[in-house]
Amino acid sequence: MITVLSFGFKYGIPVDSDLVFDVRFIPNPFYIPELKPFSGSDEPVRKYVLDQEETKGFVKRADDMLDFLIPNYKKEGKRQLIISVGCTGGRHRSVAIANEIYKKLLERNYNASVEHRDIVEDVHQGAKKL
Repeated sequence: MITVLSFGFKYGIPVDSDLVFDVRFIPNPFYIPELKPFSGSDEPVRKYVLDQEETKGFVKRADDMLDFLIPNYKKEGKRQLIISVGCTGGRHRSVAIANEIYKKLLERNYNASVEHRDIVEDVHQGAKKL
């Protein structure tokens, strides 16, 4: 089973992660007023993130790397793989990219799921930021 997990670095890296991808280098839709209220699962943000040249290059390279790694993890007997994708708040970029990685895994017939730990804007309200 492969889990693709989006998260926000400001809330900490998920402790059970096997692979961690940092996508904070991609332009942030948080700073575009009309995109800020949406998440990476909403079409306007998804399109904005996936249309970035940086994203296209990253997704291709991540896909190639996973194409190499997953069969080797399986060969070594690893039954679960958690691929964590993080941006600053875990609401925009990481969500869109985690969904895209998940989609590519399904296209290859992997048993996969996707989760978004920090997608709710106020999920950590009152919590201490790291």
